[in-house]
Amino acid sequence: MQGQVTIRFYEELNDFLPPEKRKRDFHQALNHPGSVKDFIENIGVPHTEIDLILVNGRSVDFSYKVQDGDRISVYPVFESIDITPVTRLRPVPLREPRFILDQHLGKLAHYLRMLGFDALYRNDYHDPELASVSAREGRILLTCDRRLLMRKTVSKGYFVRSRDPGKQLREVVQRLDLRNAIRPFTRCMDCNGLLESVDKQSIIKELPARTRSEFDEFRRCKQCGKIYWKGSHYDRMQKLIGGL
Repeated sequence: MQGQVTIRFYEELNDFLPPEKRKRDFHQALNHPGSVKDFIENIGVPHTEIDLILVNGRSVDFSYKVQDGDRISVYPVFESIDITPVTRLRPVPLREPRFILDQHLGKLAHYLRMLGFDALYRNDYHDPELASVSAREGRILLTCDRRLLMRKTVSKGYFVRSRDPGKQLREVVQRLDLRNAIRPFTRCMDCNGLLESVDKQSIIKELPARTRSEFDEFRRCKQCGKIYWKGSHYDRMQKLIGGL
C-alpha cells in the first residue's frame, strides 16, 4: 500500500526543485520502503549537498528507512549555526581542500589553480572515473551534473549553479568557505603542478627579450616547466581575486 511523506528543503537545496515545491512543505508518495538518501535523491537533490536531515524532529543519517507519515526536513551545510548535538552528514571539511572537476568546468579549474588549489581536470574524464578519483583521493567533486553527485561512492561534492566561469569561482569560494585557504600563484594553471622560485640567469635564454629586461622574479612549474612572471596577466588576476 502506498504511503505518503511530508518533506521540506531549506535554503539553496531549493535550487534542485521545481518552483511549486520550493520553500514549502509538500507531500511525496512513498512507493516502497527505502533509505532516506534514496528517497531524497529520487526527488532530485544530491546527497553531497546535504548536511542535516530531521525526521519527526530527530536527526538521522542517510541509512534511515523512511516510514509512512514521516515529516522530513532537509538542510544544506550550516556555516554559523552550532548543530554539534545532531547528526551532521557532510564529512569534516578538508584542511587543504582538493578538487576534481568535470569536463564542463575547465575555466573554473584554471581559476582554482590560480588561487593555489589542487584542481584535477581533463576534458575526457568519464563519470565513473570522476567518482572513483574523488572517493579514492578525498577530492571534492565539482560538477554541473547532479546525477553524478548521486553516485554512492561520492561523499564530497558540489553542484555548480552558475554557468559563467568568473561567477562560478566566486560561488565555489563563498559556498565552500575557501577565502582563508587561498594561496595565489603557487600552482601552474596549465597542469596543476606546484611552482618554485627560479633564478633569472638559469632561464634567461627561455625568456622573451622584453621580459628579460622588465622582470626579475620568476617561478617555474616543477611538473611541466612553464615559467611565470608578474606581467599584465598578474594584475588582471589580482583584480579577480580581490572581487571574491
